[in-house]
Amino acid sequence: MARTKRAVGTALVAVLALGAAACSATGGKNAQETGKADTPRMKIAMITHEAPGDTFWDIVRKGAQAAAAKDNVQLVYSSDPDAGKQATLVQNAIDSKVDGIAVTLAKPSALTDAVRKAQAAGIPVVAFNSGLDDWQQTGALQYFGSDEHLAGESAGKRLAEEGAKHVLCVPQEQGQVALEARCDGVAKGFSGKTTKLYVTGTNMPSVRSTVAAKLKEDPSIDRVVMLGAPFALTAVQSVRDAGSDAKVATFDMNPELVKAVQNGDVTWAVDQQPYLQGYLAIDALWLYKTNGNVIGGGKTTATGPYFVDKNNVSTVLRFASQGTR
Repeated sequence: MARTKRAVGTALVAVLALGAAACSATGGKNAQETGKADTPRMKIAMITHEAPGDTFWDIVRKGAQAAAAKDNVQLVYSSDPDAGKQATLVQNAIDSKVDGIAVTLAKPSALTDAVRKAQAAGIPVVAFNSGLDDWQQTGALQYFGSDEHLAGESAGKRLAEEGAKHVLCVPQEQGQVALEARCDGVAKGFSGKTTKLYVTGTNMPSVRSTVAAKLKEDPSIDRVVMLGAPFALTAVQSVRDAGSDAKVATFDMNPELVKAVQNGDVTWAVDQQPYLQGYLAIDALWLYKTNGNVIGGGKTTATGPYFVDKNNVSTVLRFASQGTR
């Protein structure tokens, strides 16, 4: 954990320093006075696997928008949870001759050809959020995100330390590499029993009833680990519906989830810092286009994991109220 946190801090300091240097070198006096680049206007496409209603992506977009405003970038955002359709969105960005593409690789095999076509067209691509184990094979220049294997394993170890005996891990989409890595990591780090339960993340009433039914079926489950903030808030209702004593923990956050940690409805959250992912993805492309910089030295730039619990939630709450955590 300490090593990961240092990596995040080092990466962020490096990005800010490089951004300031590039802005000074190419921007002139006006850029220094305003804090915004006066480099030529460029267009960058951000293409994700966002599913409707998932507030996680609101935070990603805020980070991307902040970087775009600083860098004089026109940000074009699009998304589709269907990997084939997401690949089509990448092709659309290529056809529109954008200056750079930031893309998530939730299902890398479906995106690889599109990413390689972008590179062949002279359009730099960075990956973020999903695709930790595959981004280099696609030809992407850089990757920004959390090591979900490590995050899951760290969560599993924490659950064991808390005395949990039976963990229910609930992915909201089958085959999504980051979600599978989280549950696999939980199982590896946890010394007790782990059960995986797939739900349909696009149907929240179904998520609620499916988790509740599982808790009623197996009262030995004493921890429920959800893989996204909206789903964790729903799982709190599921626990009540089932009359279960299970406690809820989660990956990822939104302002409502932070409040749930504060009031004890959710014990803790593993934060991958999505604002940072969105910001770095756009800023990295601007740095590459304006100054030839490549961040990470061919390695992943880590943005997490970071645990948020009652001990530090008050600090995080201040930023969550702004929609950036």
